[in-house]
Amino acid sequence: MKYISTRGNSPAKNFTEILLGGLAPDGGLYLPEQYPQVTRAELDAWRKLSYADLAFAVLSKFATDIPAADLKAIVTKTYTAEVYSNGRADSNAADITPLRTLEPGVHILELSNGPTLAFKDMAMQLLGNLFEYALAKQHEELNILGATSGDTGSAAEYAMKAKRGIRVFMLSPEGKMSAFQRAQMYSLQDPNIHNIAINGMFDDAQDMVKAVSNDHAFKAKYKIGTVNSINWARVSAHVVYYFKGYFAATKSNDEQVAFSVPSGNFGNICAGHIARMMGLPIGQLILATNENDVLDEFFRTGLYRPRDTKHTYETSSPSMDISKASNFERFVFDLVGRDAAKVREFWGKVDRGGSFDIKESGHWNDLPKFDFASGKSTHQDRLKTIRELWDEYGVMVDTHTADGIKVGLEQRRPNLPLVCLETALPAKFAETIQEALGREPERPAKLAGIEQLPQRCEVMDADLVKLKAYIAANVPQ
Repeated sequence: MKYISTRGNSPAKNFTEILLGGLAPDGGLYLPEQYPQVTRAELDAWRKLSYADLAFAVLSKFATDIPAADLKAIVTKTYTAEVYSNGRADSNAADITPLRTLEPGVHILELSNGPTLAFKDMAMQLLGNLFEYALAKQHEELNILGATSGDTGSAAEYAMKAKRGIRVFMLSPEGKMSAFQRAQMYSLQDPNIHNIAINGMFDDAQDMVKAVSNDHAFKAKYKIGTVNSINWARVSAHVVYYFKGYFAATKSNDEQVAFSVPSGNFGNICAGHIARMMGLPIGQLILATNENDVLDEFFRTGLYRPRDTKHTYETSSPSMDISKASNFERFVFDLVGRDAAKVREFWGKVDRGGSFDIKESGHWNDLPKFDFASGKSTHQDRLKTIRELWDEYGVMVDTHTADGIKVGLEQRRPNLPLVCLETALPAKFAETIQEALGREPERPAKLAGIEQLPQRCEVMDADLVKLKAYIAANVPQ
């Protein structure tokens, strides 16, 4: 299988050729030339598989240049009960992603039982093993540059901290994450982990990562790679749990379900879109935003209008405090019939600080066939949802998952089973849980008191020159 850029001006490459990178040379994002299709016979066979075996089946359709035995070993090493045993005591770790039923037709897919208690472990643990495999084959090293609004950073650092030949430079917005999220990252003392807090918002950090990725000379000299969801391998890993969640919530492959997904950078729900394009019977994809409702505005009006950082709100679901959703470009590429020239036109406007209206391109009428719905949740909404779930079901959820449940219940079509994707455990957002319920959330014993551990972090202005100098100073030549 070959991969092409959403902007159409980069040569097609295979999976391992794009694995260690991020943006394509033309500034676009990689997607398969054609989405692999899943037959009914495959769906019937996959329904019975363990998570690791399902991951192998799905990823075999994307990573066609990795020998089957090698890929099998990588996914088997990744998806084990031992790796996914940090979650709630009532979770069945052997299932990796257990389905919790609140009531008939309403479910939560648990995705946060990994090492950092967030859904991003589902892909990041795989990336760590894929990177190590590819670098050993090539006798190379890699310097990972990423940006995080909360969970990507810790998931990447925990996945990469023990990996040979890998260094991580992770940007985060200074003072904008929860205390637990900061502690997970900044308390790591591993010499290959570099945390950099940017004076600004997540979008500032993300823009810096993209700028470095677009400096091809610097990227090549310092062997820069990325783990943000602009990396195709990470998105493909998230596709797996849509299949697993579908099988858990249905009795046969004749049924359809709705998935509700808290959305900031559009990577998680983009994986659902890809699963649907492959043939998974998803009846509806429901996108939930917080007060930063750029994506909700698009699906309601057709206008994609990113805000500047001065108009990006700081909220109690901080991992979604994002105005420019990187992965949204992948979906728009499909929406406009894979017209790369149109994508270049749209993102030319966005890169200049502007916006675009899909209605003006004539593709507004194509949107319904992709089965998206959307909605917004506010601080008071998530407090209310957290209280209701606790009072009615004895289930405690984090703030982002609460956003997904609130919007999912509002937007799902009648009689369509609803699967809400969990994004993190409540322990990561103790301040808001305390406000909602008047009690502290439980946390795994090994993470007790993590906020009191010594922390190390470099604080920096959103200055590309300073960032490049810092990377250069910390990469042996």
